[in-house]
Amino acid sequence: MTNPKLHLIDTDIHERVQYSQLLPYLPQPYRRYIEDCSWIQEKHMPFTQPAVAGVDRADAVVPDGRPAGSDLPFMQSQLLDEIGHEFGILTGALDPSPSSMHGWYEMATALASAYNDWQIEHWLEKDERLYGSVHIAAQDPQGAVKEIERVGSHKKMVQILLPIDDKLWGDPYYHPIFEAAEKHDLMIGMHHNEPPVHYGKWPRYFIEWHTLIPVAHMTMVTNMVFNGVFEKFPKLKMMMIEGGFTYVPFLMRKMDQQYRDLRHEVPWIKRMPSDIIRKHICFTTQPLEEMTKKEFLQTFEHMGTDEIVSFSTDYPHWDYDSPYEALPKGLDEGLQRKLFSENARNFYPKLPQLKEEE
Repeated sequence: MTNPKLHLIDTDIHERVQYSQLLPYLPQPYRRYIEDCSWIQEKHMPFTQPAVAGVDRADAVVPDGRPAGSDLPFMQSQLLDEIGHEFGILTGALDPSPSSMHGWYEMATALASAYNDWQIEHWLEKDERLYGSVHIAAQDPQGAVKEIERVGSHKKMVQILLPIDDKLWGDPYYHPIFEAAEKHDLMIGMHHNEPPVHYGKWPRYFIEWHTLIPVAHMTMVTNMVFNGVFEKFPKLKMMMIEGGFTYVPFLMRKMDQQYRDLRHEVPWIKRMPSDIIRKHICFTTQPLEEMTKKEFLQTFEHMGTDEIVSFSTDYPHWDYDSPYEALPKGLDEGLQRKLFSENARNFYPKLPQLKEEE
């Protein structure tokens, strides 16, 4: 099954940590709240997942019973070696994200810092194929910038991870984070969190939530573009993770029309929104709807580019996409190469370039 010509760069792999693993990296008094007070982060999702292992593939649970994504050797065997990954971008599974914690920002900052140290030591330094995401508590921009300054220059940290939740990150209050990102050649990774839709309210059923995840992504893209983030930080780029990409043509067209009608409201925007998206934003494939080859190619035609979509498996989640099954059959090699590796390589400046002989 391994295909050495694929050069797969997987833009969404969830490694999972247990709180006990973070204790060595946590200072007091935060450590004692976990050790002595049974503190856990709030968990909101009220739905029964459609998989026997919760959000994960049943076969991804570690044989000794530990959660899926928590063991590097097992992930290497089941994913990286089996598929033939060139690189994989770790996006974590500390749920909810430190940036989504309400109150007690100091604890959120301490957890993010501990997670980064754990990720570097146990994942990035143990497999040359893996690259990481800087976790921060973005609700405290000053603290977030300190954490970016601390670990952002690490050669294997490629992006800053922000959750898509009830905050709108385009607000100038958060711009110091983007300034620090530019300084360290870090991109922004946006991943939906809880709750990602209905402006902080839950729908009745999981199927509603899972269907409407792209709505949360559209909200964030619109917010970041019209708040002028990419005009203010011209080297910054953003990866929209685990929301698919088939909504992008509609969003481009809608934003362009609104800009024609209401551009007086956002005079700092000097380009058409669709042009800003093509220049600064990339979208992961997963979860990819079933499409014919014709429908698939028409989506790129309507976007006006095939260079802003990157493949992701979303391992080890239940709706994992295999690179051998997710895309329509019969795509030409040039497009496959872009989707499987080159678009991601061009997006992340810290990733090694492909050698000419490869």
